[in-house]
Amino acid sequence: MNPPKHNPYSLQTIGLLLGSGLAGLLAALLLVMVTLSPPMDDVRLLFLFMSVTGGLSVFAAYVLYRRGMSRWFRSLRWVLLAITVLTVALVFVNVFVTAQLMFISYHDLILTTALLLFAGVVAVIAIYFISAAWIERIHELGWATQQVGRGDLTIRLGEQGKDELAQLAALFNQMTGELQAVDEQKQQLEQTRRDLVAWVSHDLRTPLAAIRAMNESILDGVVDDPQTITRYHHTIQREVNHLSHLIDDLFELAQLDAGHPHLTLETASLRDLVSDTLGSLSAQAAQKGITLTGDVEAGMDLIRMAPDKIQRVLNNLLDNALRHTASGGQVTLQARRAGKQAEIRVHNTGQPIATTDLPHIFNRFYRGEPARTQAGNGYRGTGLGLAIVRGFVEAHGGSIHVENTPDGTSFVFTLPL
Repeated sequence: MNPPKHNPYSLQTIGLLLGSGLAGLLAALLLVMVTLSPPMDDVRLLFLFMSVTGGLSVFAAYVLYRRGMSRWFRSLRWVLLAITVLTVALVFVNVFVTAQLMFISYHDLILTTALLLFAGVVAVIAIYFISAAWIERIHELGWATQQVGRGDLTIRLGEQGKDELAQLAALFNQMTGELQAVDEQKQQLEQTRRDLVAWVSHDLRTPLAAIRAMNESILDGVVDDPQTITRYHHTIQREVNHLSHLIDDLFELAQLDAGHPHLTLETASLRDLVSDTLGSLSAQAAQKGITLTGDVEAGMDLIRMAPDKIQRVLNNLLDNALRHTASGGQVTLQARRAGKQAEIRVHNTGQPIATTDLPHIFNRFYRGEPARTQAGNGYRGTGLGLAIVRGFVEAHGGSIHVENTPDGTSFVFTLPL
């Protein structure tokens, strides 16, 4: 996309130039008429002379502009000096021609010429020092651009003033700030990629090593009693199931990361989903001695959603709550209306989540403990469940967060009604 350019040929610009020239001409004539009271014939003649010389001067300036005068020089300082000299020369020519045609005395003509030369020299000196300040700021911008090109994204420019250079410095600082944020995000993504490879390698290596060891024991005849062989077969099947869950989770996560989750939206009953989820996990809760209850607010039943994905969300959250609730505890699932959203809360009693773990609880492969297996119950998850939960909820246009309560932990997610 090309940057926007100023159009010097627009009607607004041409009108402004013509209006400014005419206003200057009328102001000069008014000054002459008020101070000198010349005859009207002289006023008309002066108007004619000034119009012709002024028009020729503007035309000459336009020709130089069209020829790209500013590109003839290697420095902005020389461009400004050339413009100043050219302006003084045009003024001098206008005054000299007008003075000649108006029969100004030789004494007044020499005095006027001397004053114009003096004003021109002063203008050139002033432009030299003014341009030095501009060029210094431009050099600073060039140096900062080189530093950014070399990879230093912490460079910032001073934004003193309100002119175009100050605005350019502000835009440069905004650009470098955004580049720095993108670079930090890129580094985080690269670190995540490395961690992902390491975690997946670990989670694949462990079950594969166990399967290979038990299968080789059976094939080599090291294990020959039927009971042990049957136990090995059950263990191999459990490890295969773990690998299958890991691969399914990675596939789901890849679709979420690509922004293309497969959602088949339909109007479905949230009450039925909650009931089915509670029913499927009731045996697990009873086995651990945990009270599992659920409640859906009246009048909030049908929601447009992908039922299979929300069922997965509810299963993951309730399974996670049951695994972190001690015997005799409680797990509750509540759904209620919150404005234009449905709010679903899964709460479990027991030890709250450590404060250091809360910011990372939805990160992929994050388990919150150093061991790769869940201590105490032999459970080994993929570490992707909560990351997938967040992805499915956000794909529906909702949000999810976790909060500690005085008696435990609550996972809360919302869905648009």
